[in-house]
Amino acid sequence: MSIVPMAGLRLRFYTDPEEFLAAAGDYLGADPVVSTVVTTIAHRVLSQRSEGISQPDRNWWLVVSDDSGAVVGAGMRSAPYAPYPPFLLPMPDEAAVALAHALHERGEEVLAVNGALPAVELCAAELTRLGGGRVQVTQHTRLHELGELAWPPPVPGGLVAASEDDVGLVTEWFAAFMGDADEQAGRPRGASAHEVPDHAEMLRRLHTGRLWFWVDETGEPVHLTGANPPAFGVARVGPVYTPPAQRGRGWASNAVAEVSRRIQAEAARVCLFTDQANPTSNKIYAALGYRPVVDMANVVIVTDAE
Repeated sequence: MSIVPMAGLRLRFYTDPEEFLAAAGDYLGADPVVSTVVTTIAHRVLSQRSEGISQPDRNWWLVVSDDSGAVVGAGMRSAPYAPYPPFLLPMPDEAAVALAHALHERGEEVLAVNGALPAVELCAAELTRLGGGRVQVTQHTRLHELGELAWPPPVPGGLVAASEDDVGLVTEWFAAFMGDADEQAGRPRGASAHEVPDHAEMLRRLHTGRLWFWVDETGEPVHLTGANPPAFGVARVGPVYTPPAQRGRGWASNAVAEVSRRIQAEAARVCLFTDQANPTSNKIYAALGYRPVVDMANVVIVTDAE
């Protein structure tokens, strides 16, 4: 752990997610839906560590506290894909600016920041003031939580868990999901930086039983929905992908509804992210009973060299 004192604030960088969760657990647990990305990934890294898989040295976990010692913000840098954007939870404006200074002083190259508004924009703006470049928002996202589930019109078929034998198709659809999501939002394919899990990671996800196909009446997979294991009593749905030839038939609505029902049956809360530039998915989830919780964004820092 390293501590960076700032005026009225203390930024603590942890290399161990277990120590991070111990320090920030009460803060994260007070609003576990908003904290879902950080808590899910922290628990995933701990699970991987128990299997002998270490995280890269570049990873860190952040706790921001005020003069009284109360935790007022948190974040992480654990993305497995370049440019390895930090992910920030809500924090005071001055904390987001202080984080930019801390990262600059640590000599970290930060070319993108994801997470809650306005923290990501404030942090990125200060980074550009310190190191040059300009801030560009690449994606506006919105986190939703399910209230009372409203069932869509039924369609043929049903939900079945994907197995390790399905790793090829699941990997193919994961990759297609990311590119198609960009196109549906009016962005070039690949504009949103993500990395498809490698073969070993995909097998681990399949082993958890949290990836499902909707199969039609013939047993043919026509849709894929996934969900994270619950963390702090909250499970996050995603990805949600239907191949282009199968769209508009209600597969996604029924699959997400059934996955959501199963999560609630586990006594967990259910949430998911939508791309604000994709009106179709936003409409589908609203009809199922999902309601907005917080707006987030992915921003990049464009340098003169680019």
